[in-house]
Amino acid sequence: MIEGRKILGSIGLGILTIFVIVAVFAPYIAPHDPHQMYRPMEHPSSSHLLGTNDIGNDILSEIVYGTRVSLFIAFVVSVISMLVGTSLGLVAGYFDKVGFLIMRVVDVVLTIPRLPLIIVIASFIRPSIWNLIALFLIFGWTMPARIIRSEVLTLRRRYYIDATKMIGGSDFYILWRHILPNVIPLVVVQFIMEAIHVILAESGLCFLGLGDPVAMSWGMVFHYAFECPIIYVSDVWMWWMLPPGLCIVFTVLGLTFVGYALEETFNPKLKNPFGGMER
Repeated sequence: MIEGRKILGSIGLGILTIFVIVAVFAPYIAPHDPHQMYRPMEHPSSSHLLGTNDIGNDILSEIVYGTRVSLFIAFVVSVISMLVGTSLGLVAGYFDKVGFLIMRVVDVVLTIPRLPLIIVIASFIRPSIWNLIALFLIFGWTMPARIIRSEVLTLRRRYYIDATKMIGGSDFYILWRHILPNVIPLVVVQFIMEAIHVILAESGLCFLGLGDPVAMSWGMVFHYAFECPIIYVSDVWMWWMLPPGLCIVFTVLGLTFVGYALEETFNPKLKNPFGGMER
């Protein structure tokens, strides 16, 4: 069982590494300028491996540059959400009065349907990458804050925390030195979960036409493909719609495999009653 987790983790890490390399070195990997126009609706050939779209852009180049946009949005949202959620979760779990106020805000935000509200707001604001990031951040910090708070409530009752207080340890020192390191595993898992959600949500918004039309993400490639009338009556979907869809699927699978493998280290429930890890 554990070996299976390690194998899945290695596969997931390999998938993510490939996509990160493509995103970082997109200008060197893309065969053409994604904004350059060629003959429209060309079939795949040696010049255009995935053909061209209805206005003559090279589809492979759009997908390569789309990797950079999609991963950038997921990374920025996940990092900021974890920073905000972890900070508020630490404070809410350690200080009862402030924590009560923070958790009431969290409760209110969590009761709001996340994706429908994002769709409604996105339809009334100017489409851009930064506006999408801001929309995702409205909700991205709440679940990490709640989960981190629950763990802090448990950790602050440990004997070593009481001992640190008795020898004069400050609250900030306890939070930074003793509690934060113990919640890092939860933060990592939440980071992966948020990245998966953002990639799927961003693709969905772009598919609905609510993304940035200038920044060609995987979702925007999907959007323009489905706007083409002949996509339903020809084999164009095989090289225009299928590749970005596979990129989304493999990225989510890579993140899922890595998160599944991390449970081996982070989740104590994987240990059997006799003290060893399950096999």
